[in-house]
Amino acid sequence: MLKAGSWLFLLVAFLTVVQFCSAQDSHVPVPPAVQNSQGLQVGAGRPNPTANGLGAMPGVPDADEVQKQQALAANLQRQIDIRRDTEKMLQLTQELKDELQKADHVLSLEAIKKAEQIEKLAKSVKSKMKQTF
Repeated sequence: MLKAGSWLFLLVAFLTVVQFCSAQDSHVPVPPAVQNSQGLQVGAGRPNPTANGLGAMPGVPDADEVQKQQALAANLQRQIDIRRDTEKMLQLTQELKDELQKADHVLSLEAIKKAEQIEKLAKSVKSKMKQTF
């Protein structure tokens, strides 16, 4: 009896999921673009203000201008990150140099960790320097 009940539950759950998925996939067909009396296309996608001879919308920046601003902002942030990582690498290098001068031919675990941090920062700086926007 328990087996039949669980099978019935699984069947109802499956049918519910199938019904939900099929309801999500139903689309209303879009009619083809139709020309109206003024020569404008109706139903042809987003309106294009420059297609009507109106020119660019006032107060709205061009897509190219927005991309340029984003690229400049990303480049500025990249330069800030490079400077920060370079300063941190310089500090760690100085600390490692001081530790190695004090040590008697034996490297401490802390010195090895600093060397690994320096290596990670160097790779990070190198990859950031290769990026272009």
